[in-house]
Amino acid sequence: MGIFKIEGGVALKGEITPQGAKNEALQILCAILLTDEKVTINNIPDIIDINKLITLLGNLGVKIQKNGPGSYTFKADEVNVKYLETEAFKKEGGSLRGSIMIVGPLLARFGKGYIPKPGGDKIGRRRLDTHFEGFINLGAKFRYNREDHFYGVEAPDGLVGADMLLDEASVTGTANIVMAAVLAKGTTTIYNAACEPYLQQLCKMMNAMGAKVSGIGSNLLTIEGVEKLGGCVHGILPDMIEIGSWIGLAAMTRSEITIKDVSWENLGLIPNVFRKLGITLEKRGDDIYIPAHKDGYQVKTDIDGSILTVSDAPWPGFTPDLLSIVLVVATQCKGDVLIHQKMFESRLFFVDKLIDMGAKIILCDPHRAVVIGHDFKSQLKATTMSSPDIRAGISLLIAALSAKGTSTIQNIEQIDRGYERIDERLRAIGAKIVRA
Repeated sequence: MGIFKIEGGVALKGEITPQGAKNEALQILCAILLTDEKVTINNIPDIIDINKLITLLGNLGVKIQKNGPGSYTFKADEVNVKYLETEAFKKEGGSLRGSIMIVGPLLARFGKGYIPKPGGDKIGRRRLDTHFEGFINLGAKFRYNREDHFYGVEAPDGLVGADMLLDEASVTGTANIVMAAVLAKGTTTIYNAACEPYLQQLCKMMNAMGAKVSGIGSNLLTIEGVEKLGGCVHGILPDMIEIGSWIGLAAMTRSEITIKDVSWENLGLIPNVFRKLGITLEKRGDDIYIPAHKDGYQVKTDIDGSILTVSDAPWPGFTPDLLSIVLVVATQCKGDVLIHQKMFESRLFFVDKLIDMGAKIILCDPHRAVVIGHDFKSQLKATTMSSPDIRAGISLLIAALSAKGTSTIQNIEQIDRGYERIDERLRAIGAKIVRA
């Protein structure tokens, strides 16, 4: 198990370029199973979760060619569907949350899809009902083996388009159902569909392959089924969660940082939420420039003067993946902030580690925390801590980089699951961080 040793309290300076989006890559990589032709994907992040999925695809029989850093060509013309019923697949698929999204394309193309209960972050229950109810609506038969937590859907006679209203705007659920519906007979409509930029990217990619998906960017998708999809070339967007992480890092370390090539049009509310915390962001072309906040940052209260509340919501609301970053940033703001994490019941439990570092945080319940800002008058203190999940892990790393003294972060594999070569990239802008 690796650790990071971090000497905090050092001002950083320079440029940092966000990696390709992890959450988009997980969807896009699963979509290559929809065709037997070559699909080239660029800007794939080199992180644990993505590399696990690429390995899984290879074990399924997909031909994989690495063209260069972040660029791969896939050809799924000899998929071994029987691999899905092996013990090796049960172990492999169960270690990765994103593996659930292979089910839709496999069901659409081969009439069957199986998956063990997926792993991933320990941030509370993450239900799969939306996925499987969508497949059932398309005509698939569902079965679940409770003994080994193994899910299966089968449609030997093919899928048939249907009208459906999703019980929640699940991103992975919408992606899975859309991937199944593109090869179904007839027309499918999905209302209350997720409409995140990464889901939009998936739909655009499938249209480039010959699918007929309309309503992209809205919560009502219409899919006219086609008989076959072809190949394409696709580029992955920059990771908005990593962009938000670097904004938080700049504020907490009072550093002058430029984040390059951020795709501003796909950031949604992210810049505005950080501005509400008092952080200055300048749009310079497609870059974000953050000046050193030597005098700190003042939280903007609501219009009536009440405490600022930052909460998560389905897109175009604020992404839940950045609430941990906002919480850490709030520990040094001028003012108080209420963090309301609505979507996951265990994601705020990492705050005890920040409290150990001297942060003033009241954990009201599993979903809400009040943060009383220090205004840098009381610096966080270094400590030894363990990363519970990807987003809490990066938040603790940011806290450690701003803290007085040398901190140790254990279980850094959780951070590596979502952030590419993070220690190298941070050292390039002046951070004192060592992997051991």
